[in-house]
Amino acid sequence: MNLNGICKKEVKKFKVGDVIYLNGVIYTARDKAHLKIIDILKNGEDLPFNLNEAIIYHAGPIMRKEGDEWHVVSIGPTTSARMDDIEEEFIKLTNISAIIGKGGMKKELLKIFNEYNVLYLSAPGGCAALLANAVEKVEDVYFLEELGMAEAVWKLRVKNFGPLVVTMDANGNSLYEEVNRRVYERLKTLI
Repeated sequence: MNLNGICKKEVKKFKVGDVIYLNGVIYTARDKAHLKIIDILKNGEDLPFNLNEAIIYHAGPIMRKEGDEWHVVSIGPTTSARMDDIEEEFIKLTNISAIIGKGGMKKELLKIFNEYNVLYLSAPGGCAALLANAVEKVEDVYFLEELGMAEAVWKLRVKNFGPLVVTMDANGNSLYEEVNRRVYERLKTLI
């Protein structure tokens, strides 16, 4: 499925296992960026970018600057579980629509995904160069000097960014939980 962004009102229609390619704007945000954004918003300040119904990507890209423009060299997903303890507050404060990452997030977040209409999309590991080719333009970068290249928030315009698989949906389903259940059932038959 090829999408131009993901609106909150559309989130519930996506199911675990759906394959998505994104067009439009996504933002990178890892640990330190999450904490910085939370801190700004909790202090009643405005962000220099709008995350309302945005898509964030748990990634620490490798970038190259040519003249005044940045270009993506590599942009593979980072392990999302690193943001498990702060993602609920981040979602509530920003009103994002989707998270792209690797490895899923704790199952307790499924309740928040349901309540706030958020999807978790898994990016394929090992495809950092392929995903970099789907970035048409680096539109901006925020907090670069303070947080460094990997932790800065990068605003990226993407085309056919994927494949991304819905692995946690806004209806309480998790591919990770389903796989764990099946493995446990199979293990019981083997023991």
